[in-house]
Amino acid sequence: MQIHVANHPLISQKLTALRDINTDSPTFRKLVDDLVTLLAYEATRGIRTHDVEVTTPVALAKGVALSDPKPLVVPILRAGLGMLEGMTRLLPNAEIGFLGMVRNEETLEASTYADRLPQVLTGRQVYVLDPMLATGGSLEAAIQLLLKRGATDVTALCILAAPEGLERLKSSFSNGVSVSVVCAGLDEKLNEKGYIVPGLGDAGDRLYGAAE
Repeated sequence: MQIHVANHPLISQKLTALRDINTDSPTFRKLVDDLVTLLAYEATRGIRTHDVEVTTPVALAKGVALSDPKPLVVPILRAGLGMLEGMTRLLPNAEIGFLGMVRNEETLEASTYADRLPQVLTGRQVYVLDPMLATGGSLEAAIQLLLKRGATDVTALCILAAPEGLERLKSSFSNGVSVSVVCAGLDEKLNEKGYIVPGLGDAGDRLYGAAE
């Protein structure tokens, strides 16, 4: 499994603002949108292309175009929705699927409550959007499902990751499958409630507010 922690001053600056408890939801959403577009440049380095020729005003030029089948972008509901526009800004022709996953706050295990994905993903490159890689349960379950349906190359984009979550994914996907994680920051640890420390709080609540 490949892990890439993006090291760029603009990414670090936006992540710092995201962490700030005084950042309100509209600003938080805009920062996430900007940050994901920056992360997407790193995450799509291995996107499949094929050679093409185009005619410039002067002559023929060799270039590349994205190959079929189209990449699939999968936000994990609900917080992953806040990352979708930033990703599709870079990949406007990608197809989009949705996974709804919820974590049991006592066992910290994830379960799926919504699945809007193609049943056959043979040969597809898939980009999974999940802001917080904490215990790794949700992301592990999502990637297992994608691989089971035939995806051959899965990249997860996360804003923050904890060492515990990365270790879980490494032990689950160390058998030669093409799985990568691209994140803006690797934090210190998880607390007793399974939250990333120092983290930025609950990403979904900070994106959309906590509905009472």
